[in-house]
Amino acid sequence: MTPKFRQNIANFLIVSAVFVFIVGCVCPSSDDKKTNDDDELFVANTDKTSTKNNKENKSSAKDKGDFIVEYETVGNARYTEIDKQIKSEKVLEKAASDLNKSISLPADIALRTKDCDEINAFYDPKDASITVCYELMEHFFKLFKSTGKNDKESYSLMFDAIRFVFLHELGHALIDIHEIPIAGSEEDAADRLSTYICLEELGDEGAESAIAAAEAFEIESKNAGGNDLVFYDNHKLGQQRFYDIVCSLYGYNPDKYGNVVDQGLLPKERAVSCRSEYERLQTSWGKLLKPLRK
Repeated sequence: MTPKFRQNIANFLIVSAVFVFIVGCVCPSSDDKKTNDDDELFVANTDKTSTKNNKENKSSAKDKGDFIVEYETVGNARYTEIDKQIKSEKVLEKAASDLNKSISLPADIALRTKDCDEINAFYDPKDASITVCYELMEHFFKLFKSTGKNDKESYSLMFDAIRFVFLHELGHALIDIHEIPIAGSEEDAADRLSTYICLEELGDEGAESAIAAAEAFEIESKNAGGNDLVFYDNHKLGQQRFYDIVCSLYGYNPDKYGNVVDQGLLPKERAVSCRSEYERLQTSWGKLLKPLRK
């Protein structure tokens, strides 16, 4: 990882707070009034941080846990600087604090960014933790660069794609810890939750995240080639995930995103069902998330 790449990632994480973008999915509606006068300040230590909210819980879900931050020693020197800046700027702590004001949890969920020795992001049910690996950030940057985009464009798309991926992992976490019933593939459900939050709660920035993630999945699929497709994986193929996201985008607002059909990104045969597909997604996740909101 070049110094320039490290600095750009660090700048983004510090200014934008990688995880704060999810707060929109759980903010109270205009009818759900609450005050924060009694919220405790977010207190950090070297190993573990959490925010406790002692207010009366207004959601139907039991609130006995928090989003917490856990740090591990970075083993790969390539990621030392970004890790140092994330910690010094308390990026994850600030995000956890906002989340704890918004989501009810029956137990703690840990947030982590670290080097993982693999290109990945994951939710681990064994210790209820969400991890985004520095290697995945680097991987997305290289993917977008491989299509001829310049550094600035690749940085921007990488950040957007990481946002979508984190929301996907948050989906796994909420499904697990709240025992949300899912019919079908949990990976599909997590993708759809991420898409739902991006489009319903985050506006244009969320749409950009969904588009960037779809593009990354498509590039990966094309790079893999027919002989390297992993049909047994519990994730859909990259090209399928691409079409699912683009279909949701079109179904969400056909007038605004009709260009995906005009440009041939979404076949007309699929486009005719996208509105009804998105309405089902919208109804399902809207109902499932409602009890978790404070």
